[in-house]
Amino acid sequence: MANDMMVKELDEVVVRFSGDSGDGMQLAGNIFSTVSATVGNDISTFPDYPADIRAPQGSLTGVSGFQVHIGARKVYTPGDKCDLLVAMNAAALKTQYKFAKPNGCIIIDTDAFQKSDLEKAAFATDDPIKELGIQQELIAAPITQMVKDCLAGTGMDNKAMLKCRNMFVVGLVCWLFDRDLKIAELFLREKFAKKPEVAEANIKVIHAGWDYGHNTHASIAHSTWRIESKEKVPGLYMDITGNKATAYGFIAAAEKAGLKLFLGSYPITPATDVLHELSKHKSLGVMTVQCEDEISGCSTAIGASFAGALAVTSTSGPGVCLKSEAMNLAVITELPLVVLDVQRGGPSTGLPTKSEQTDLLQALFGRNGESPMPVIAATSPTNCFDAAYMASKIALEHMTPVVLLTDGYVANGSGAWRLPKLAEYPDIKPPYVTEGMKGHYAPYQRNAQTGVRYWAIPGQEGFTHILGGLEKDSWTGAISTDPENHNLMCRLRAEKVAKIPVPDVKVYGHADDADLLIVGFGGTFGHLYSAMDELNRAGKKVALAHFSYINPLPKNTAEVLKKYPKVVVAEQNLGQFAGYLRMKVDGFVPYQYNEVKGQPFVVSELVAAFTQIINQ
Repeated sequence: MANDMMVKELDEVVVRFSGDSGDGMQLAGNIFSTVSATVGNDISTFPDYPADIRAPQGSLTGVSGFQVHIGARKVYTPGDKCDLLVAMNAAALKTQYKFAKPNGCIIIDTDAFQKSDLEKAAFATDDPIKELGIQQELIAAPITQMVKDCLAGTGMDNKAMLKCRNMFVVGLVCWLFDRDLKIAELFLREKFAKKPEVAEANIKVIHAGWDYGHNTHASIAHSTWRIESKEKVPGLYMDITGNKATAYGFIAAAEKAGLKLFLGSYPITPATDVLHELSKHKSLGVMTVQCEDEISGCSTAIGASFAGALAVTSTSGPGVCLKSEAMNLAVITELPLVVLDVQRGGPSTGLPTKSEQTDLLQALFGRNGESPMPVIAATSPTNCFDAAYMASKIALEHMTPVVLLTDGYVANGSGAWRLPKLAEYPDIKPPYVTEGMKGHYAPYQRNAQTGVRYWAIPGQEGFTHILGGLEKDSWTGAISTDPENHNLMCRLRAEKVAKIPVPDVKVYGHADDADLLIVGFGGTFGHLYSAMDELNRAGKKVALAHFSYINPLPKNTAEVLKKYPKVVVAEQNLGQFAGYLRMKVDGFVPYQYNEVKGQPFVVSELVAAFTQIINQ
């Protein structure tokens, strides 16, 4: 498919697909992201779902978006604004135009800009382009009618034809970016393997979109674009979401440990995809149970852990509240368990489809009694694999429940992921009982160095024992209400967690002489790193310390935080991590940058805020 127009090579570009929640914008974005990742580009995506379950068609609240940042080199965020905006209807143009760069391009389906469409989108005139003051290059095409013409004679009804409109746009965008359609064809044939006629109809429409671009010489500033990868690392790549990477990380950890993987879960946005993904892998020894409520999801996982499996329970913030009693059962029984919390907007049911970092203090302290748990936070969609693997390793090797924090942004977002070699990952060696303990084993018998109790699997001869939620004697394992014993057991559980070895926090940028240190945790890494990089390119001296391990904190935490004249903690909450660091590091008084918008940080806003702190 030779592109005979002038091709302009770029280092990076941002595309945003938007339309009604039934227009298939997520699928369109996923296909284009997959095509880009497969040819070697780095990508970062951000699916922006409407919060309404099913808003009225064509309404402003029903607009669904999908943004992808494509780079010849490493990209860290989905981008603040887009070079190319696809608006499938009037409401999409009205709500998404603010994301378009002034020198960008906009694609619209003119068939979805009729009088009724304009009224639903609250336009005051019949000329939305003039009303919005759009100066960007415009590719306006009757996409709906062209799709109907393309599929005429296939026997498809009108509703089925309209579902293919998104593929026309994919084809047109592939033309604009000089992409071959073979990967898109393969994607569709795999997705609709059980409905080959649907796959072929979509493929026909994708080609129609590409041909439209070719025949009309549709362009962006009289050229098409190409992003050619500059730093290719050999390997097999895929476009992977954070939720899928998390599921794969759990599978990899179970395989490395030689255990079966058990997930006890209750469906909740935005964590449900982990349950869906793991349920597909029974052939790998994965067991999944969809329970009737959150506490039973956690409790079944604890039962599986007692029986010797790698046990996981997945949820979001509201579900962690409901699981907390069972999570504490895992604390006092000292059984390995990973609690996955895909954070979303709160409080209560809040903003189910939006992203925040507001569960941090709940993860650290949101249980009755002294109940320490390790807490790990994933930093990107692709990092979710490593985070899930390490959370599992800590749980199994230190006999403790572990909270793994992701969030809606990294869970639904995606990146180009190089499939790892499991042999390169560290071993996972649970502290099993030894033959020498047989006959005189007690359940809270501990390793003197690590403080970790030894793990006996039920059914092992000579290792009969009972666990439960009442406090136990530190020597015999029998129920005990002795004050000194309880004091001892609380301290032993806390010391065990505190002794867990975690890597030092890495400092990026001007690590030796920065005037400002940016501090963050979890899924904000890409935006904070990009802000740091932009400030350094502008001649400032800025560094970034980004935390994945929250409890225990890295040993060099205090040294890093006290090294720089100014420190700002940036997080998507009202100061939870900053407060925690002040509690843990004497004399630490940082600046704070806090947002609770349900949306990712905007790099340009970060740069402006950090510049102001530097100049104070």
